[in-house]
Amino acid sequence: MEWLTGPFEVTFVQRALWGGMLVSAICALAGTWVVLRGMAFLGDAMSHGLLPGVALAALLGGNLLLGALLSAAVMTAGVTALGRAPRLSQDTGIGLLFVGMLSLGVIVVSRSQSFAVDLTGFLFGDVLAVREQDLALLGVALLLALAVSVLGHRSFLALTFDPRKARTLGLRPRLAHAVLLGLLALAIVASFHIVGTLLVLGLLIAPPAAALPWARSVRGVMALAALLGITATFGGLLLSWHLSTAAGATVSALAVALFFLSHLASGLRHHRRARLAGAHAAATD
Repeated sequence: MEWLTGPFEVTFVQRALWGGMLVSAICALAGTWVVLRGMAFLGDAMSHGLLPGVALAALLGGNLLLGALLSAAVMTAGVTALGRAPRLSQDTGIGLLFVGMLSLGVIVVSRSQSFAVDLTGFLFGDVLAVREQDLALLGVALLLALAVSVLGHRSFLALTFDPRKARTLGLRPRLAHAVLLGLLALAIVASFHIVGTLLVLGLLIAPPAAALPWARSVRGVMALAALLGITATFGGLLLSWHLSTAAGATVSALAVALFFLSHLASGLRHHRRARLAGAHAAATD
């Protein structure tokens, strides 16, 4: 039991666990819609789009979270505006924003002749550096994400499965899409300190995708995704402690591993049910 509980007796590992749990819940709320709507590329682009704001904030000695929020707001506004361009596909617009923001971030970093900005920290995260004030901010972010998810659930549901009906019902799909982008931006900004901008999709996409074959409702996917994200956080921190690996990357890798295990188990279950159905039909004949 010492192998299992020992690492979590250390204060900074405890804070990392709490931070990972809060982020897992936030990512479950936003990531479920990302998976259901096939918006993984958008999520990837927005996570990379945080780089200019974070790099600028670091160079100026400002708050990294505020820099990330600024970049997220620019990306959200850009995606919303380009999505209304009649002759430009959404993927093209997102790709251009992705490359443009990433290039701008590299340019900002290159302005520091000594390259004093620690790119590793916000590219790959530093979950073991989570502070008490970070936990408070994550708690506020979770409450905000929960409020948006509850209030916008009906609109998000209609937007995901039947956008034309959403318009007919007066649910304002364009506004719902903009709010959903805001929820996605909130999840990415909240997560980048934990797993970094390059690995954020590990917690944003993998747990909801892993939960999808086992849940029968959107709320069920969210709940199971949060549980899987927390499992990945606990297991990742434990493995990182004993194997001396990067904590954020280990958490993200374990989340992806859970996705593959989930779909493998789901495939085996489907195959078993098909065999039993075939055997039952043969016995009936």
